[in-house]
Amino acid sequence: MAATLDIVFSPSGRRGTVPVGTNVLDAARMLGVDIDSVCGGRAICGRCQVSVAGRGPGPSASPPGPSETTDYRPRRALAAGCRLACQVEALTDLMVDVPPSSQVHRQVVRKRAEVVDIEVDPVVRLYYVEVSEPDMHRQSSDSLRLLEALAEQWDPKYAELVIEPELLPHLQPVLRQGKWAVTVAVHDDQAVTGIWPGFRDLMLGAAFDVGSTTVAGHLLDLASGEVIASSGMMNPQIRFGEDLMSRVSYSMMNPAGADEMTAAIRSAVGSLLEQLAEEAGVATSDILELTFVGNPIMHHLLLGIDPRELGTAPFALAVDAAVRIPARVLGLDAHPGARVYVLPCIAGHVGADAAAAALSETPHRGSEIQLLVDVGTNAEIMLGSKDRLLAASSPTGPAFEGAQISSGQRAAPGAVERVRVDRDTLEPRFKVIGSDLWSDEAGFDESVSAFGVTGICGSGIIEAVAELYLAGLVGPDGGITGANRTPRISPDGRTFSYTLLDGDPPIQITQADVRAIQLAKAALYAGVRLLMDHLDVQAVDEIRLAGAFGSHIDPTYAMALGMIPDCDLTRVHAAGNAAGSGAIIALLSGRARRDVEQLVREVEKIETAVEPRFQDHFVGAMGIPHSDHQFPHLASVLDLPTASADPPETRRRRNRRRA
Repeated sequence: MAATLDIVFSPSGRRGTVPVGTNVLDAARMLGVDIDSVCGGRAICGRCQVSVAGRGPGPSASPPGPSETTDYRPRRALAAGCRLACQVEALTDLMVDVPPSSQVHRQVVRKRAEVVDIEVDPVVRLYYVEVSEPDMHRQSSDSLRLLEALAEQWDPKYAELVIEPELLPHLQPVLRQGKWAVTVAVHDDQAVTGIWPGFRDLMLGAAFDVGSTTVAGHLLDLASGEVIASSGMMNPQIRFGEDLMSRVSYSMMNPAGADEMTAAIRSAVGSLLEQLAEEAGVATSDILELTFVGNPIMHHLLLGIDPRELGTAPFALAVDAAVRIPARVLGLDAHPGARVYVLPCIAGHVGADAAAAALSETPHRGSEIQLLVDVGTNAEIMLGSKDRLLAASSPTGPAFEGAQISSGQRAAPGAVERVRVDRDTLEPRFKVIGSDLWSDEAGFDESVSAFGVTGICGSGIIEAVAELYLAGLVGPDGGITGANRTPRISPDGRTFSYTLLDGDPPIQITQADVRAIQLAKAALYAGVRLLMDHLDVQAVDEIRLAGAFGSHIDPTYAMALGMIPDCDLTRVHAAGNAAGSGAIIALLSGRARRDVEQLVREVEKIETAVEPRFQDHFVGAMGIPHSDHQFPHLASVLDLPTASADPPETRRRRNRRRA
């Protein structure tokens, strides 16, 4: 038998020559192949499962031992045809296949094929170690011997780790309870942040998107990348103001205002953390790592920073870099050594949520021009490609969320969310949240009897105004017309209203409602066109609408209204909670954190407040869909009303007066 053999690992393709009898896990480490292991080759964790095949005559590997048969079972049962790499000795040339579940840097496949997969590479890792007992002949501390065991059994550099002070009171009891065998958590190869007696294989993290209206949280298994619980709640700061600027004003007018809002959001996050743990059947003390994203004002309030400087020019952030702090600083009931990572902000009104959305949707990695819009009370906009990426914010206000609308409300059961107007009869039909039926279908009244039809939410008002425009009841200038065409148009002071539902009270689309939507959509469109000017492009290749509201907008109606520029509608997609997805990616991957920090440094920030062209774009965008710009892609799928006979300058003057 030869003294050496060739060993090949797939799918990495790594290969090399090792001595006969070499342990496969050791061979993988020698060749730089990432096979997962928490127990360090003691056949406890069951993470290092591989399949082996010989490349020559005779037995290719040592036979299964007790740990792979009936005498002992690892924590993770062996899959069919698999061996534990730590228990296999190579006897002849060997092919070793490492399945995704056994890879350290495993990929978590995203639901949408066009978005890159997540590489699971968390900054916190678990290591099982056996520590030498105290010895009268060698006076050394328990902490020193723990670090020596980590260095000897895992990595020499771990001799220089720092043990978090919060763990020191528990160190000696845990070592003795575990009979000198313990599992430790190492954070970013810098510090020991957790210690447990015996073997432990549970490593959890939580990702939060702190929005001005809602807070969303997700609990994940940091080893597998699996989301094991998700939950959300209203942001309790709403009682201090509906939109962001009103909360800044509250801080300015009340000496303790910022502290009150900080306490409110931290309490909400703490409650949400408890909900997630309860849903998953775990303890909050099992959570070792947390990530947060949010707009700049939410970012500052979470960190206990007064946001008043963000309320006036030049909108200076207190900090724009990523923030790393212990979870206890935020008063969160997680593991004593848990750490928090807050993603970096881009600019004064383009926050960590926009950076997270870019991390998720990757506009900076493609060659085509992508428009990424997070639609909210303050729209955050990113435009560009791998060659150049720009970002800006645009003050759309709360109309898109149902505020400032006569029958407006937040998205909740009973809110109208879809609207259609018959082109011949001009009669409406609609759907409400909580029912799958349209209002003209049999059984609709019974399906909404528990909550009724209570108002209209953001997606509903957008579709209502767009449908009234397409039906010719709202002109390109936004004026409600057609009183002689349908009794649903009725006088409303000096203007008119369209009755969507003749109830008590009725749900109507008033002229003021249309104007509020015009102002909001014009601000959004103007911000987009301003970035297009800076990028020197006349069209975009794809559009992604992010955020909870963006996910519920029908792209066709968003374009018909003129919220977004003309684009092939097959390439306009809802991105879901892209900011929350970015928070999850940053939770699972240390490399992603480095990527987003580099991305934020490279993004060009455009301040709409000091750009003269913004007002020009805003005035033109008051028209529906626009006073001047053409929408050929939209016209190919919709019968757009005939454009006004007035010359463009006349329409712009009229829109300027309305704006």
